[in-house]
Amino acid sequence: MAAFVSIRNLRKFYGSFEALKGIDLEIEKGEVVCVVGPSGSGKSTLIRCINRLEPFSDDSEIRVDDIPVMPGRALAKVRAEVGMVFQSFNLFPHLTVRENVMLAPRRVRGTSRAEAARQADRLLARVGIGEQADKYPEHLSGGQQQRVAIARALAMEPQVMLFDEPTSALDPEMVGEVLDVMRDLAGTGVTMVVVTHEMGFASQVADRVIFMDGGEVIETGPPDQVLSNPREPRTQNFLSAVLNH
Repeated sequence: MAAFVSIRNLRKFYGSFEALKGIDLEIEKGEVVCVVGPSGSGKSTLIRCINRLEPFSDDSEIRVDDIPVMPGRALAKVRAEVGMVFQSFNLFPHLTVRENVMLAPRRVRGTSRAEAARQADRLLARVGIGEQADKYPEHLSGGQQQRVAIARALAMEPQVMLFDEPTSALDPEMVGEVLDVMRDLAGTGVTMVVVTHEMGFASQVADRVIFMDGGEVIETGPPDQVLSNPREPRTQNFLSAVLNH
């Protein structure tokens, strides 16, 4: 069976700087993968390439559900299957919470207003903020705004959810509430790729942890192996610095 997300020889340059150095990676349907590593290691660039928010080298190949991630009609199909949650919440300030969640299904899928509203209310309840539906984003805490962003991504019923450091912009006391939503989501069978510095979350939720450094995958394996008993010196050094911080 082909992997749900297949990455072959992924290379990304910023000018002469090679940010990703020929990464090969396969992610199975329903798998939860956490990507960890130091700042500047290429983690965010990697997941931004999956839905081509970052263009990549012509000799690289990414496929999602066997659809090539290339400019044109195929890319629209891929992006309909891939939801993304960023560090910053990117909510529309002039729309209510409910309207933020309704927007993509109405515009992209042509969902009726009534059906989109029902779906939005269901998803907002699922992420624990159903009572905030009529508020505007500025009246919500950072943790609540990030949960709206997750509901908005889920509204397109994606096959894959990408999370780019979803808790890094939050106050510490709000991190837990977002991670709880992501834990629940991981239990539903959706494929998830999570760039995170939350090692506890990675150890509890991930099927697999990938450690990146210098634009390369240094080590990959089950969380108990990569996080508790890493084989590679670069992984060991990173974890000792992070866990003893």
